[in-house]
Amino acid sequence: MADAIRVLSMDAVEKAKSGHPGMPMGMADVATVLFSRFLKFDASRPDWADRDRFILSAGHGSMLIYALLHLTGYKAATREELSNFRQWGSKTAGHPEYGHMPGIETTTGPLGQGLANSIGFAMAERHLAARFGADLVDHRTWVVAGDGCLMEGVSQEAIALAGRYQLNKLTVLWDDNSITIDGAVSLSDATDQKARFKAAGWAVKAIDGHDMKAIQSSLQWATRQNKPTLIACKTKIGRGAATMEGSHKTHGAALGASEIAATRLGLTWAHAPFELPEAVDKAWKKVGKRGSKERKAWEARLNASSQSADFTRAMRGELPAGAFDALNAKIAELVETQPAQATRQASGAALDELFAAIPELIGGSADLTGSNNTFVKGTPIFDAPTYEGRYVNWGIREHGMAAAMNGMALHGGVIPYGGTFMVFSDYSRPAIRLAALMGVRVIHVLTHDSIGLGEDGPTHQPVEHLSALRAIPNLLVFRPADTVEAMECWRLALEHRTAPSAMALSRQKTAAVRTAAATENLSARGAYELKPASAKAKVSLFATGTEVPLALQAAETLEAEGTPTRVVSVPCFELFFQQDAAYQASVIGRGTVRVAVEAGIQQGWERFIGEDGAFVGMTGFGASAPAEVLYREFGITAEAVVAAVKQRL
Repeated sequence: MADAIRVLSMDAVEKAKSGHPGMPMGMADVATVLFSRFLKFDASRPDWADRDRFILSAGHGSMLIYALLHLTGYKAATREELSNFRQWGSKTAGHPEYGHMPGIETTTGPLGQGLANSIGFAMAERHLAARFGADLVDHRTWVVAGDGCLMEGVSQEAIALAGRYQLNKLTVLWDDNSITIDGAVSLSDATDQKARFKAAGWAVKAIDGHDMKAIQSSLQWATRQNKPTLIACKTKIGRGAATMEGSHKTHGAALGASEIAATRLGLTWAHAPFELPEAVDKAWKKVGKRGSKERKAWEARLNASSQSADFTRAMRGELPAGAFDALNAKIAELVETQPAQATRQASGAALDELFAAIPELIGGSADLTGSNNTFVKGTPIFDAPTYEGRYVNWGIREHGMAAAMNGMALHGGVIPYGGTFMVFSDYSRPAIRLAALMGVRVIHVLTHDSIGLGEDGPTHQPVEHLSALRAIPNLLVFRPADTVEAMECWRLALEHRTAPSAMALSRQKTAAVRTAAATENLSARGAYELKPASAKAKVSLFATGTEVPLALQAAETLEAEGTPTRVVSVPCFELFFQQDAAYQASVIGRGTVRVAVEAGIQQGWERFIGEDGAFVGMTGFGASAPAEVLYREFGITAEAVVAAVKQRL
């Protein structure tokens, strides 16, 4: 059975003339024992909510999971798909991609990400078990990780979190083959990984990764521990290859026709590529059906449960009825009271209205709770041993937090949000990008969004970050102008189930700009005319966030001087460019002088202001001073906007 994985892997890579056969061949024995004896799953129902999650963090070895899905009878994992490995239109991409094929729980490839995702999977399982009970939620998370995963810095953030929260249903199977692309691991690393995991609060065992009895014994041991477990599986990369077993050359290249022919002889495998011996095929298909009885018993428990409807809704990612009733009532109130406050406070006010109405929300912060306004008063803290809390203390671990939130969202049943300073989204960016690639609902609360944070200076003042985040496809970047827009943006982030969101929020207070009731969520179109011109417009001003009041002040000055001026608020570029061409044209206002103002760099604004427009904002890094001084010294003022307009009239 293990040799079937080896042969399918080397044949698929050989046909593609591209790929990584060494890891699947080396971990074939471990994977065979795991899937045939321990992993709780039913290949006929890959969406079974209480299945175990299998995460291939070492995503370069993607043929391991493709082979396993094919062998166990997942319908989508056909022989044709394996034969089409790494080709245009295939479901068997070079690295496993979430959504391409059932059984792939997360997109991996950037090393360490799958390992960090797994923390979120395990956290979601524990939280949902606390909420719905062990009859409905009681499963494990299994991870295959390589040396590269453990070298990446995010791994330390992840294993520290898992140890702190005693995630005992998490097991990492380390492919300890001592090989990287360049050669031996010892070329670049001398870390005692087992000691590192122990120091983080894990139970650790080392085994021969090719000894079936030792593998089975260690997996059984893992299920009995009261802490997360690492099993160091000493393997040989390219196990079974005739002459290349143990060589780093098997890591990232096809073995070649002659080596494959010799390997077939060594394995006594007399079958053509992608063909299986009947007995092996039957044995694997039986494994794929092994969990059917347990799955049906679970379904019976679900159907009999009083929580069935709520559990099913949560796992589907659907919001409860009336999710936004309290929020809408608050928006109506704010239009009347028109408070001046920081948009980070506005975001916190939105959470106050949403948190009780949407029990799936789980918040947190990278040790900046008071600054990010992410904590809703009275919320229990997520912690061992009960895990019922809905607020996570992530510590100073932005990358680990972002990657774990991806895992929580992928698991289902929870909607994670987490806060940090916007400048530290650089630490989170690899995980944010993967969330966008996968299309999962994760909300990043990024406060202190400009030079307006003041005295902390340029190390903490984001200037390029809005543009950098907007450059990520399928990421909704919201920068609300006031409390009403902040609440509208939170609703949009929650309603978009196939995209992550980033909330860019100010430290400093800003005036209310939405002073009239609206019959719709105006932010939903990404940009809208906030103030019309008094006559046929000669000028269009565009702004986001704390700069919207500056645009309104500039418009007032221009109007007083006889220049009809309109102001457009742009809370979300991405949603605006999803609108039809006619709406976009009506908002952009071609034929007018166009000026944009934002306390960041210009990149991206060209689509609004065109070649002849002006931009008032940053052209370099900030400085340490009070916010009002910085805005004046860097020329981000209503007067500067007026001057830019007059220069072009």
